Amino acid sequence: MKLLSPAISTLARMRMWRIEAWKQHPEAAQREVLQNLVTSAQYTEFGRKYQFNSLFNIRDFKKAVPIHEYDDLKPYIQRIMEGEQNILWNSPINWFAKSSGTTSDKSKFIPVSDDSLEDTHFKAAKDVLTMYYNNFPESSLLTGKGLVIGGSHTVHRLNDETHYGDLSAVLLQNSPFYGKWIRTPELSIALMDEWEAKIEKIARQTINENVTSISGVPTWTIVLFRRILEITGKSSISEVWPNLELYIHGGVSFVPYREHFDALIGKPIHYVETYNASEGFFAAQDDPEADGMLLFPDYGIFMEFMPIEEYGNAEPRTIGLNDVETGKNYALVISTNGGLWRYLIGDTIQFTSLSPYRIRVSGRLKHYINAFGEELIIDNSDKAIATACEQTGAMVNDYTAAPVYFNESGNGAHEWLVEFEKEPDSLEHFQQVLDDALKQLNSDYEAKRHKDIALRGPVLHRVEKGTFAEWLRQKGKLGGQHKVPRLSNHRQYVEEIMAMITSQR
Repeated sequence: MKLLSPAISTLARMRMWRIEAWKQHPEAAQREVLQNLVTSAQYTEFGRKYQFNSLFNIRDFKKAVPIHEYDDLKPYIQRIMEGEQNILWNSPINWFAKSSGTTSDKSKFIPVSDDSLEDTHFKAAKDVLTMYYNNFPESSLLTGKGLVIGGSHTVHRLNDETHYGDLSAVLLQNSPFYGKWIRTPELSIALMDEWEAKIEKIARQTINENVTSISGVPTWTIVLFRRILEITGKSSISEVWPNLELYIHGGVSFVPYREHFDALIGKPIHYVETYNASEGFFAAQDDPEADGMLLFPDYGIFMEFMPIEEYGNAEPRTIGLNDVETGKNYALVISTNGGLWRYLIGDTIQFTSLSPYRIRVSGRLKHYINAFGEELIIDNSDKAIATACEQTGAMVNDYTAAPVYFNESGNGAHEWLVEFEKEPDSLEHFQQVLDDALKQLNSDYEAKRHKDIALRGPVLHRVEKGTFAEWLRQKGKLGGQHKVPRLSNHRQYVEEIMAMITSQR
């Protein structure tokens, strides 16, 4: 394996010219992607309905095809799951990624074609590696193994040819044969569905491996780190895996976790953020010094950007790359080589750079607080939590917040449930720094907080370690990609958690 790393580094540099080509001409890449999508799907049921054979430019496509949310496409998807083909996409759909990005009881089944596997997920993953080697050509990444902490990997059979599982399961089941040589743990462990037993087995199998990279959701990675340190008696992960050099993360903001990871690992490593969802691979960090992730315009997905104020309109306006602005919130609308057409994915993004196009995920369309006109988004709350941790010496495992509505006893507020890994010396000081940071980050919040006229200071509750995990367990959502909703414009989640805490006393 020692000889493999220089060879891979050389191949990576050779692939960079392809990345540089679409990086220099992203708008042209997007036009070509849309043309290929429409041409490929013109004889599908969906393509015939919207007359894809007569659509020759982006304007005509947007005029002909309405924006869809999942429930709009669900009847088509259900038919494909029952065995029909050539409905949304022209090649067979034999896999579905079961979306588990929220705590909702409803699941979404995202069609995954061979094209979306090869030309989106696997191609993008290889190019993330390409960009990493381009930045660090002396890397020894592939002299060891990559530890993958994915989702709940169980695969379910719909019929003889069709299966579903979360994205991690789909990718593992369809990965190239050589994947088992560079990945750990073994597939039988990776496919386990019970997370507590799974973490135990991952820990015990991998402590003697030469792990050079890790990818996974931060919360479960931290749980694994703690268990490994308990088993080995070591003081840091770098003592267990001295060649560890890279952590690949995505799905939730890494901002609140960075300090915790640094402390657990015990030495500097590289962190790379990716934006890889069931619906596609959209972006990844290409420059460790740059703010945001490089947008991927040449991976089988055509992207539109809906100004957030358009959401809910009968005919919402979308714009292309030529018209986007930095710092503004957009809802991402995609058309894909898996058969999603003008699909509103539910994420909101902000552009951090226009040359090249770099983005950050700022939140979810339905995960925000705007009960008093404050328009608080997850990007604001994550950064404010990080600031409060930095100034008070605290570490936060997870949190959620919701509005407290006006009543006869006082003005509105935000109620926060915070699970600390390391508590601040003063909860009141943490609360004050959090409030001040939110004012700095969000002018609407600051205006509503002026003299407590519309919004009084935050109400903060410390909850015991394991509270959020227990809540997810009770909802049947423990493990993998399931995440605690950071912000909600309703009180359902906060009240559920508080009721659970009360019942346990």
